[in-house]
Amino acid sequence: MTDSQDTGTATSDAAPQDAPTSTTISEAPTAPSAEADPVAPAAPHADGNPVATAAPGTRTAADVVPPEVAARLTRAVVGSGATANHAPFTGEKLADLPESTPEDVATAFERARAAQERWARVPVRQRAAVLLRFHDLVLRRQAEVLDLIQLETGKARLHAHEEVQAVAVAARHYGRKAPAYLRPKGHTGVVPTLTKVTELRQPRGVVGQIAPWNYPFELTVGDALPAFVAGNAVVMKPDTETALTALWAREQLIEAGLPEDVWQVVLGEGPVIGPEVVRHADYVSFTGSTRTGREVAQGAAARLVGVSLELGGKNAMLVLRDADVDKAAAGAVRGCFSSAGQLCISIERLYVHESIADAFVERFVARTKAMRLGNALAYGADMGSLVGPRQLETVTRHVEEAVAKGARVLAGGRPRPDIGPLFYEPTILDGVETPMAVCGEETFGPVVSIYRFRDEDEAVARANATPYGLNSSIWTKDGRRGRALAARLRTGTVNVNESYAAGYGSVQSPMGGMGDSGLGRRHGSEGILKYTEAQTVAQQRLMPMAPSFGMNDESYAAFMTRSLRAMKALRLR
Repeated sequence: MTDSQDTGTATSDAAPQDAPTSTTISEAPTAPSAEADPVAPAAPHADGNPVATAAPGTRTAADVVPPEVAARLTRAVVGSGATANHAPFTGEKLADLPESTPEDVATAFERARAAQERWARVPVRQRAAVLLRFHDLVLRRQAEVLDLIQLETGKARLHAHEEVQAVAVAARHYGRKAPAYLRPKGHTGVVPTLTKVTELRQPRGVVGQIAPWNYPFELTVGDALPAFVAGNAVVMKPDTETALTALWAREQLIEAGLPEDVWQVVLGEGPVIGPEVVRHADYVSFTGSTRTGREVAQGAAARLVGVSLELGGKNAMLVLRDADVDKAAAGAVRGCFSSAGQLCISIERLYVHESIADAFVERFVARTKAMRLGNALAYGADMGSLVGPRQLETVTRHVEEAVAKGARVLAGGRPRPDIGPLFYEPTILDGVETPMAVCGEETFGPVVSIYRFRDEDEAVARANATPYGLNSSIWTKDGRRGRALAARLRTGTVNVNESYAAGYGSVQSPMGGMGDSGLGRRHGSEGILKYTEAQTVAQQRLMPMAPSFGMNDESYAAFMTRSLRAMKALRLR
């Protein structure tokens, strides 16, 4: 699902970086592991959120990423240096990793370019079959990748499973639909019957992909799948802190039939490696912050290569006066606090009609206070950890500044070091005003502000009063009314009676942002055709597009004039 953070990466001795405030540019399968036992009943904690405690025997980082597993996964990295990543649950080092240099990036592109020429000659149906086999491997071995996602991001296991679902859906969709998306298409020529026109789709070549830390499975391989099936190679820079998840995905895709050199991986600090990826790529795919997205776009524009950018958001949810209050409150919990709010399409602004505001707030606060926080590699926790110290600092600063200026904390509002160094309770703020940073800046954490409105025109105007335009949500019992209101919102996706999953998961339809939220789309036809160049092949038959059969210039012009009038009369397009 996507994100608004930068993708600058930490050095080998640093804890994970958040990215919203950074200005840098990012950066043989094992047997299935047994799923962890369910977590034990939640333990109470004063007046704060309860803790979902781990059952005896739950796996640990040492069980999931022993040195031999880390060494096997990282063999794929084109890198001659050394760095490391860290586990948000504990702040401890998770694994030693190679680090790439600019020369390593150039080597990766050389290998990818040579492999891409061979891969592009493989029939598209055979390339698509690789994705379908990958789909099955992911579902069969999901426990392995769920452990890695949790260890590298700190998210709850159910939220990690959203990534498994998203990748499987994308693999199935492009595995089935890619041949249709990419097939040659016939068009009417300039002179029907005399001009035969075919549109072909040629791969771009080598795609440079810069992926973020918050959804390390979906926003790496999930975005790469359509590029591969379109005949491209990929040089990917995942965030260093979440590299193992991407490398696990690479192993599965290779087992499914992707040639090894078609997917190259480089790691390193954003300011060093990110610009190098942009400098060598034939097309650039970036997910991250708006600030860094502009840098990526400028670098790509200087080379006249295409770019797709999925960037920041300050997403709004509108609860109309006829909404089912209980369902809307449950939807708000999912929309605001999935992956601890570190989701580009999560809700940070909640507009509620004044006639139901008190009832909604009561239910929403009760559900939020009941959420279980946990750090076990098992199902049962409702929310996990933030990913890094800087992300925790941003969340803390936004909440404390809002409270100092008059906002009220209805739930949460404090860190939870008793669970882990980066835990922060799911937080609801009331009385937020425009001068407060949390009102307009992207928090990218488990914080939402509640606002009341009187009529729908006011709600639409306030929801649209942001430079961002990524996702929004409307809750109403009247589906037609909700869809009509959705058309007035300036966001790339609008979910009616859902927070984000319906729009994002409907992969036949495009997903992306308006305004400062990005350029281009993932999913659907746009999500694969962006990785191709359109080529028109026009064959002229019987007579040239010039005077012939004894016609002079004047008679040819008269002939073409009659032909153009006839084509309009025949309603030819």
